[in-house]
Amino acid sequence: MAGRKSRIDLDALKARKGARNRASIPREVLDALEQGLIETKVLVEWLAVDHEKLARHVLPAVGLRDETPRIVKETRANRDLGIMQRMHRIGMLLGRELEGRGDADTIFERLASHPSDIVRSWAVYAVKADGSLPLRKRLALAKRFAADPAMAVRECAWESVRPFFVDDVARAIELLTPWVRSRDANVRRCAVEASRPRGVWTMHLPTLKEQPEVGLPLLEPVRADLSRYVQNAVANWLNDASKSRPAWVEQLCSRWARESPTPETAYIVKRALRTIRKC
Repeated sequence: MAGRKSRIDLDALKARKGARNRASIPREVLDALEQGLIETKVLVEWLAVDHEKLARHVLPAVGLRDETPRIVKETRANRDLGIMQRMHRIGMLLGRELEGRGDADTIFERLASHPSDIVRSWAVYAVKADGSLPLRKRLALAKRFAADPAMAVRECAWESVRPFFVDDVARAIELLTPWVRSRDANVRRCAVEASRPRGVWTMHLPTLKEQPEVGLPLLEPVRADLSRYVQNAVANWLNDASKSRPAWVEQLCSRWARESPTPETAYIVKRALRTIRKC
């Protein structure tokens, strides 16, 4: 009976609404989050989780019992960094711990499929830690995270692969092109977001700032996408490009408006031109 009650309580926590602010997060919710039993619902919860506590609970269970004290110690040393830097550091630590291990694939799968969206985000950056991965394999591993139900994991997915595009943007575009034809809007959005010329809190891609036409294989198939999530990504991509190649963006938007007179394309075009129209 006690076990059944525990399951019912956990189901109730999973069905909760997200907290409005940190002070309103119920203690039992924060405890469950920091034990890796449930995933966050909103950004407030995501920011409130103590990664040291989460690591202490999760890492022994996935097969890293002996390594847990060292990882927790390094996590503590990074606690004054921003949240994305901390997320990145833990993932990179995990990636290095898995190098050369015979059970690396098993441990990685436990991390990548974990109930906690934060732990799954660690797994994203564990992949990034392996600088020797060919781009095709790197993207194949990232695709599962691009389709993750949690937004935080999806954001980590595109950010983690982006640095590996700089030296060969054309190859990255080639490999991502099938993604924009995926039935999953999250995957389509990731392909566009990962290749943005500028981005907001990530590195720029100089090739696409100077030659945004290289990105057309990713943009043309989604110029009338039915998903607002994808539409915003396309518009943001073009808005990035408009800061260095405004005439090109204007011409492209004009052509799209003629060739694709749909509400979806009209929305993309309007948002894509927002910086140009302010000038």
